[in-house]
Amino acid sequence: MKFKLMAMSLTAASLSLSAQEITYPQTKKIEHTDEYHGTKVADPYRWLEDDRSDETAAWVKAQNEVTFGYLNKIPFKAKIFADLEKAYNYPKYSAPSKKGEYFYFYKNDGLQNQAVLYRQKGLNGTPEVVIDPNKLSTDGTTRLAAFSLSKDGGHAVVGLSKGGSDWQEYGVMDMKTLSMLSDKVEWVKVSGAAWQGNGFYYSRYPKPDGSALASKNENHQVYFHTVGTPQSADRLVYKDSKNPQRFHTVGTTEDEQYAILSISDRGKGKDGNGVWVLKKGETKFTPIKEEITDFSYGVIDNIGADFLIETNEDAPNSKVMLFETKTGKWKAILPEKPEPLQGAGTAGGKLFATYSKDVTTRAYVYDLSGKLENEVALPSLGSASGFGGERGDSFVFYTFTSFNYPPTIFRYDIASKKSEVFREPEVAFKPAEYETKQVFYPSKDGTKIPAFITYKKGLKLDGSNPTILYGYGGFNVSLPPSFSPTRIPFLNQGGVYVQANLRGGSEYGEKWHEQGMKLKKQNVFDDFIAAAEYLIKEKYTSPEKLAIQGGSNGGLLVGAVMNQRPELFKVAFPAVGVMDMLRFHKFTIGWNWIADYGSSDNADEFKALYAYSPLHNIKEGGKYPATMITTADHDDRVVPAHSFKYAAELQAKAGASSANPLLIRIDTNSGHGASNTKKALETQADIYAFMFANMGLVWK
Repeated sequence: MKFKLMAMSLTAASLSLSAQEITYPQTKKIEHTDEYHGTKVADPYRWLEDDRSDETAAWVKAQNEVTFGYLNKIPFKAKIFADLEKAYNYPKYSAPSKKGEYFYFYKNDGLQNQAVLYRQKGLNGTPEVVIDPNKLSTDGTTRLAAFSLSKDGGHAVVGLSKGGSDWQEYGVMDMKTLSMLSDKVEWVKVSGAAWQGNGFYYSRYPKPDGSALASKNENHQVYFHTVGTPQSADRLVYKDSKNPQRFHTVGTTEDEQYAILSISDRGKGKDGNGVWVLKKGETKFTPIKEEITDFSYGVIDNIGADFLIETNEDAPNSKVMLFETKTGKWKAILPEKPEPLQGAGTAGGKLFATYSKDVTTRAYVYDLSGKLENEVALPSLGSASGFGGERGDSFVFYTFTSFNYPPTIFRYDIASKKSEVFREPEVAFKPAEYETKQVFYPSKDGTKIPAFITYKKGLKLDGSNPTILYGYGGFNVSLPPSFSPTRIPFLNQGGVYVQANLRGGSEYGEKWHEQGMKLKKQNVFDDFIAAAEYLIKEKYTSPEKLAIQGGSNGGLLVGAVMNQRPELFKVAFPAVGVMDMLRFHKFTIGWNWIADYGSSDNADEFKALYAYSPLHNIKEGGKYPATMITTADHDDRVVPAHSFKYAAELQAKAGASSANPLLIRIDTNSGHGASNTKKALETQADIYAFMFANMGLVWK
C-alpha cells in the first residue's frame, strides 16, 4: 500500500522535507468473526495478539523500519534530542525518608538511565550508594521497582523490574553490609512488601501458562516470606480460588501489630474494596468491611486496636473515619468537605490531609481526633505531595510543583508549623518567562471542564501556535499541575501545552469519576473535543497546528476522538492505548478495567463499547491526522496487540486515502512507560519531530 507525502515547507527559505513515498507493510488478514449479543464482529488481525510468534516479530520489524525510516529523514530530529538532553540534564532528587539513623533518597545525576538509591546518617551526613540499578543491566532497562525497609532498618526488600515489565522479582538486602542475601521471590505483581518481624507479606500470581507478557493473570495470592528461606517454604496467607479475578494485597501497621488485607473485585465491575485485619499472633483475618461494593476503604494507621480509615462510603469526596474494633462503630474524624480529599496520612502524632480545590492542592494538619491545627502554607497554586513519616518524627518532607515551578522539596517542622526549602532543583528554567492560566470551558452538555494552558510570555493569539492537548479522563486519576523539563524546549519554540481535566478522573471527587465511566464514557471524549474547539475558538491554535496526546486510557481517548472528529487535529499521538474495547479483559490484568469500562460480555455495555472502540470505528477512506502510535514489546499492562491491530486497521482502511503518515513506533525492551531515561528522551524527540514536520514547522 502506498501514498504520496507532499513536500512540506520547513522555513521561509528553501529548507524542506523531501517528498517521499511510504509503503506500509502488508498485514495479513485472516477469517475470524466473534459474535456479541447477536452482533457479528470481524477480527482479521487476531494473529497479532500472539506476541511470541515469528510472524508478529516480522510485522513489528517491518513497521519499525518504515517508521524510523520516516523519522530519521526529519532534518532537525537530532537537534531536538540535543535540546531535550540539555534541558533534562540536571540533578533530580526525591524527598528523603527516615529509618533509624539513616535518611534514604533517590538521585539521578542528570542523564542516568535509572535513579540511584542513597542513604546518609542524619541530614548532613555523607551519602553512600545503596543500590545503583544502572549497573544491573547492560542497557539500563532494569528498574528498582520496590524498596521496603524492615522496622529496625536491618533488612530491605529489593524489587526489580526488567525491560519495563510489571513483573517483579524480590530479593532481600542486609542493610549493615549492603549485600544481597540468597532470598529470591518470583512472579510478583500488584504487590507491596509489608514487613512483620523477620519476614514480609507479598502478593503474587502462579507462574504464567503461556506468554508471561500477555497471558491473563488470575488467582492473586498472598504469601509470607521469612528471611533466609527459599520461596518454596513461603507460607500461603490468603487465596480465593472461587474468585480468580480479585486483587489481594497486604500492608502492615507501623507497630507491626496488624496485617491489613485489601480485596478488590474490579473484574466483576466493583469499584471498591473490602478490608480485613489479622492481629499479630492470630491466624484468621477478621473483616472491617466484608462486602465488596463500589465504596473504597484505605487504612491510614491504627490507634491501639482501632483504625483510621479513608473512605468514600456515602461521601463522594471522601472522608476519614475511626473504626472502633470493640464496638464495631464508625466515628467521623475528617467529615467530607466540598473539595475532594486527595490523601491522608499520619506522622509525628498528627494527621496530615491534602485536598484538591479546582485541581490544586491545599494541605492541613489535624490532631488525631480531627481537630484542625493549621493549614500548611504552599508557595503558590500547584501540587503538593509527601507529608509522610513515622510516629516519632518531628518533621516531614513534601514536594511542591506546578507547570512553571520545578519540583522543590520542603521540610515542614511539626512544632513550629513552618516550612522551609530543603532542596531546590538546579534546572535551567526561568519561571518568570512562562505563564500558566487555568480556564473553564463548556463541554457538549454544558459541564464546565477545567484546563491548564502553559506558554512562554508574549504569546500571540493568532491561531498559529503549535499546541499539544493532553488528556486522560478515567480510573479516578487526576491530572494536577506538574513540571516537565522536556516541555521546556517545546515552549521555547513557541509551543502551547494544554492539560485538560476531563470527567472520569478524580478532580472533583467520585461523582466526577462516575460521569466518565461505563455507559457515560462518551462524556470524556466530548470533554476533550470541546477543549480542542475552545483552543481554536480562542485562537491559541488552529486545526492545522493542534496535536493531541494521551497514554494508556489516554491512548484510548486519542483513538476515539480521532475517529469522531478527525478534522479538528493535525497530529495525533495515541500511546500504549486500550484500542480493542471488546477484548481488553482477555489479557494480563485487563479484566481489572471492567469496573471503569464495563465489559463486552454485558449486552448494554457492549453496545456502548462498540460505539467508541478505536479499533472498530476506523472509517474506510477516512481523512485522519498524521498519526504516530507508540507502544513497546514489554508492555504487559496494555499489551501491544491493542496498538498492533489498531495500526494495521488504520493503515488498511485509511492509508491509501490519507495525505498524512499513519505510523506505529514500537520500542524494544520497554514497557507501559519508557524503561530508562535514554529511551524516554528518544521517544519525546521523535514525537516533537513528527509533530513539527507534519505541521510544516522547523525546530529552530
